[in-house]
Amino acid sequence: MYIKRSLLSVMLLASVTLSAQDDLIKSLEGNKSIKATEGFQFTPVINLETTSVKNQGSSGTCWSYSGNSFLETEMIRMGKQPVDLAEIYTARCTYIEKAINYVRMHGNLGWGDGGELHDVVNIYKKYGALPQEVYDGLNYGTDINKFGEMQAALKGFLDGIVQNKNGKLTPNWLSAFTAALDSYLGEIPEEFEYQGKTYTPQTFAEEVVGVRADDYIEMVSYSDQPLYKDVFMAVPDNWSFDTAYNVAMNDITKTIDNALKNGYSVGWATDVSEKYFSWKNGIAYLPELDYTHMTSEERQTMFSGPKPELDVTAEMRQKAFDNYTTTDDHAMQIVGVVKDQNGKEYYIVKNSWGVSNDYNGYLYVTKEFVKYKTTALLVHKDAVPKNILKS
Repeated sequence: MYIKRSLLSVMLLASVTLSAQDDLIKSLEGNKSIKATEGFQFTPVINLETTSVKNQGSSGTCWSYSGNSFLETEMIRMGKQPVDLAEIYTARCTYIEKAINYVRMHGNLGWGDGGELHDVVNIYKKYGALPQEVYDGLNYGTDINKFGEMQAALKGFLDGIVQNKNGKLTPNWLSAFTAALDSYLGEIPEEFEYQGKTYTPQTFAEEVVGVRADDYIEMVSYSDQPLYKDVFMAVPDNWSFDTAYNVAMNDITKTIDNALKNGYSVGWATDVSEKYFSWKNGIAYLPELDYTHMTSEERQTMFSGPKPELDVTAEMRQKAFDNYTTTDDHAMQIVGVVKDQNGKEYYIVKNSWGVSNDYNGYLYVTKEFVKYKTTALLVHKDAVPKNILKS
């Protein structure tokens, strides 16, 4: 079942790394001294229907959770009854593809939970989809994902394959790797029953989910690469070496605004490492004064209400990307717009850390923050303004 947060519920709520979730949240806990709900008054502008907030647990699978939430929301937009899609099915298939590249690259590739929004679309196209009720990935007695042991074991296995002393690989390594995934996450059904009908993952994606993978585009913004062309996506978790469509910085918010106005949600990959991103308070913005130059009182009141913001430039954005100030940490989903009491617009962002903050799993993010810290967008091609989608 999906939910539509009503005007009343939003007003009540707002009376305001791709690494493992628990480590990331722990690193952000310093930003919770003042409840933003007491200082922000938000009025809804656009509020798209979406599915319920999920919890990725202790796993770096935010890209799969946000990407599948994006697909579920697309089902709603298309007039379909949304399905609670199995995020760990997508992740599991990704690990197989990543393992192939890891071995092919002789181990010279990052390994772990991390991925990108394009992985969800790519895996959907090749492997199809499963409903959560058929495949939850919890095959070892836990209520939520706990991938630490599994990922350590998988990496050790792959490193052993790469470093083998036989002189060449046997044809068995991939089936052995897949068996390890089966043990931790569960075997994939060749066929399954859903609402009285039999499907394979591929026919389920085609007949029930119904979205077309080729309809979606991933976008980045690099000042040092040609604009309005596909360029290499230069982030560590791009294990598949995909390209993405490069746009100017201001095109990021133009695309998001156009998408939301026309009923399309947006997959959003971003940096969440800054002190002015507060998950507990459910607010992210770009303060005029750098955190290192703030007084103790200014730091304590960062989220006490609306504050003046810095006007970000393309040069600032590129510099932050180049010097590691902006890192590819996390993926979420943008599902709407609100205005604060001063008329400034913020995006409504759906997270996958459970109902664990002051806004019940949602976050309110300014456009300056989004322009500065976005690492990628995933959106339907029809949602991109035609003067931006030039190729």
